[in-house]
Amino acid sequence: MVAIAYTVAFDGVEARLVEVQCSVSPGLPGFAIVGLPDKSVSEARERVKAAFGALSIAMPSRRVTVNLSPADLPKEGSHFDLPIALAVLGALDVVPADALERVVSLGELALDGRLSPVTGALPAAMAAAEDGRALIVPRACGAEAAWVAAVPVLAPRNLREAVDHLTDRAPLARAAPGEPALAPQHADLSEVIGQERARRAVEIAAAGRHHLLMVGAPGASKSMLATRLPGILPPLTPQEALETSVIHSVAGQLAEGGISRNAPFQQPHHTASMAAMVGGGRGARPGQASLAHNGVLFLDELPEFERRVVDALREPLETGEIHVSRANAHIRYPARFLLVAAAYPCRCGEIADPGQACAKAPRCGSDYLGRISGPMMDRFDLRFEVPQVAIEDLALPATGESSAIVAARVAAARAIQNGRFADHPTARVNADASGRLLEEIAPLDGECRALLSLAAERLGLTPRGYHRILRSARTIADLDESAAIRQPHLAEALSYRLPFGRAD
Repeated sequence: MVAIAYTVAFDGVEARLVEVQCSVSPGLPGFAIVGLPDKSVSEARERVKAAFGALSIAMPSRRVTVNLSPADLPKEGSHFDLPIALAVLGALDVVPADALERVVSLGELALDGRLSPVTGALPAAMAAAEDGRALIVPRACGAEAAWVAAVPVLAPRNLREAVDHLTDRAPLARAAPGEPALAPQHADLSEVIGQERARRAVEIAAAGRHHLLMVGAPGASKSMLATRLPGILPPLTPQEALETSVIHSVAGQLAEGGISRNAPFQQPHHTASMAAMVGGGRGARPGQASLAHNGVLFLDELPEFERRVVDALREPLETGEIHVSRANAHIRYPARFLLVAAAYPCRCGEIADPGQACAKAPRCGSDYLGRISGPMMDRFDLRFEVPQVAIEDLALPATGESSAIVAARVAAARAIQNGRFADHPTARVNADASGRLLEEIAPLDGECRALLSLAAERLGLTPRGYHRILRSARTIADLDESAAIRQPHLAEALSYRLPFGRAD
């Protein structure tokens, strides 16, 4: 007899349905798992045997073969334990075949039969809903999966409770969704002393999702500005919150089953590897760029990052996706984020102070920032210098606007963009506009076009840089509640396009 249970395998952040087929046949006793399992899946047989022993269920003295179909799809993760156990119980006539047909299950088995939490419960629930089946997950994952209201989610504590439910001895109640995650307490923008121009650039970046590079000496408030940026971003839409939560679910970072409408903020260290930044690696998990989807990715000390790691971000900055090619799979991760970077003007950071600068100045500055490739530098919409704040100014009371005031202007500008792009599914904010759409939303009069042409010649703008200035000017006009781009808007956008490093 062949019994079939259902579970999922993860292809990037997408959950794909997998049949767990179990056959108990005559032959020497054995337990084989086939269908391209990884090490953790192959070890499931030992956990299943031990869990059966804890429940006083004897393994048959025959050959047990479990096939994970489709066989050419890589199977990774300990969440295959529960569906394998249920398929074996189905083949032994302990669990009815029609009960297995109605559910998708995932969970890791402890040796005493308890179900341990696993990653990916939220996308698994979405896959189960699409297939018209209920979902069985460990108790710790029930609140997360229950956010998908279209699917009944059952959350047993152990294998015995799952079996009792499927055999109608003790049906489980439907799990309830978890509490929404609380909004993090971001430091207020008013705490930044001075730096009015940098504060304005951060506001523009938040309003139109424009990538931002700040260059300045140590202690010039670059990190302070970056870490306060999430506090002025508008809440995620329900669709954006779901997209972001699916990624965090697969990565095992969805705390206590709570879906958040707050924009994520990721700050990897400059020693981050390629797999840590863009995903993939052993176990194929989303990287920092994907975890920042619909939020902020902050790279402090940008030139200290390995160059190939930074250049790997060029694709998602244009497409909003990361494609990781492996020997046996091609994985896609969503990665549409606001990139904020900070850098010293040179290795020591003191090039602007003749008394403190090293003997290599000013050559050391161009060499240091030259670590950032020209194509990567060209992808920053806003790039500018952040000057040091005078010591005597630090004793003055803070006079800058609070995050709440700036956030209100950002929200108003985003509302304008929501109306503008309502009929354009590929664009959400001004930074997404390109081609003919950009020409439609950012037309220039004769004076503005002449100014931009002169600036393009003086600054040596690439076509990409030209278009990025147009997008920034459109956002500045939106903040000013202006239907048309005026010369002051364009001039301000140009002022944030200073050349740094070398183009290579």
